[in-house]
Amino acid sequence: MEVKYRQKITEAAYLTADNSDRYQAILHYFYVQHERLRHYLYPEEILQHLKQSPYFSSYTEEKLEQDLNQLVNWKNLIARQETGRATSVEMFKRKRYRYQCTPYTVEIERMVQKLEKLGESFGGSLESTLFDRLLEHLIALTKVEENPYAREGESRFSYEALAMEGKELNRLWEEWHGTFRRIVEDASGYIAHLHSEKVEERMMTDAFIVYKDSFTDYLRYFVLDLQQSSAKIQGILQAVQNPWLEQVVARLVKYQESIPRLDESFEGEEIRESYLDQWQSLKDWFLGHGGGAPEVNRLQDMTNGAIRRIARVVQRMGEKNATLQSRKKDYLYLAQWFRRLDSPEECHRLSSVVFGAFHTRHLQVNEPGGEDLNRYIWEEGAEEVQLKPRERTYREKSKPGAVTDRSQEKEALRQQYLQQMKYEKEKIESFIENGRLEIGNLPVVEPFVRKTLLHWIGKCMANEERISRTETGRTIQLVRVDDHRILLRAEDGQLELPNFVIRFLA
Repeated sequence: MEVKYRQKITEAAYLTADNSDRYQAILHYFYVQHERLRHYLYPEEILQHLKQSPYFSSYTEEKLEQDLNQLVNWKNLIARQETGRATSVEMFKRKRYRYQCTPYTVEIERMVQKLEKLGESFGGSLESTLFDRLLEHLIALTKVEENPYAREGESRFSYEALAMEGKELNRLWEEWHGTFRRIVEDASGYIAHLHSEKVEERMMTDAFIVYKDSFTDYLRYFVLDLQQSSAKIQGILQAVQNPWLEQVVARLVKYQESIPRLDESFEGEEIRESYLDQWQSLKDWFLGHGGGAPEVNRLQDMTNGAIRRIARVVQRMGEKNATLQSRKKDYLYLAQWFRRLDSPEECHRLSSVVFGAFHTRHLQVNEPGGEDLNRYIWEEGAEEVQLKPRERTYREKSKPGAVTDRSQEKEALRQQYLQQMKYEKEKIESFIENGRLEIGNLPVVEPFVRKTLLHWIGKCMANEERISRTETGRTIQLVRVDDHRILLRAEDGQLELPNFVIRFLA
């Protein structure tokens, strides 16, 4: 461990020492004035500011002098003797000082301000535009230009970044690194926010149902944009060679060396290692390190997990509300149906549809059914159930268990799912003409087409501008042509609805 990590940071002692309330008030005033580009303050000005608060009504000049001396000893302040205003020897001997806060103090106060704004909850956000911005910076940094006049033996291609001025190259490097750092900080903060106890409590309230769709759409669109941008960023990082990186870092170090520094020595090797570490952090985050999964994949998995968790919470709340709400009006409405029927046989048929079969037994199957939410139960295949004796003396023979490799079955199901998704996407796109999908002109469609269109209509109706995005990221707008009614004909029935047209904006 280096020596600097074993040393105490005396500049932070004022936060926990005795009389920390006085020290923090003084240094906070120094920090505010420093941000206003006023670097030197006099004791009488500080005392006048503190006495504006009733808390410091009994604060004296002697106490202020003691506190300032202590802060100077802790290296929070730098005292400079004021000699220009002395008009006599006595005034000079009084050692009139003005004070300036140190860089450590400024950074500590800045951190304290951020902590006060943060509170007890996590912040952050999932901004997909940051990935697009990072991609633009990396494209500009690794862009290759062709030289048609290259001589024999010389490379016809060269990186534009190596021809940039040091100032421009440094600006481009700082931009991509700042964007990447914001992605990591905001994403980690937002994921932690989703898993915090306060958010868990809010999800259990009925008011959360209103924001459920916008919340899940926010996460879903982030995942879509993340998949598109991250694949391109990974391609750039895999194509970059070490010689290019070494040349770029060498130019950046040379630029840093050209900046005049009066108060510190230039450590070229340390700065070089810092640039290399920044690039390696970017590669590890998008490509992984040591055979491990990249952090961008973990972010995607956690976001998908958050979407599934929200769906489960909403489902449980819906089931809870369904059990608590009064069904009196529903039963009265059903009673009118039964009253209009002419025979008990018709009543039995209606009862079977409304209430289902009575006195049913619950059966357990061995194999899980399909995971398609739009699949009807009667479309599932029959399951064979082996009945076992109910005798007390019966004992099932145990067999040594073994780990079954189901990778081929999983891959087959995955390919089947991808083919189904491809078929559904192509089927719906076949109905689009000139960027418009006219529902009234559709032929008899399959049930998944009807469900997809109704899902899009519902999302557009929830937006004031009747605009939404599809599962594939395309922007759509719902337009009502006129007051006529149309029929959406499907294989499992017909649905009457307004004369809607879906426009594809992007």
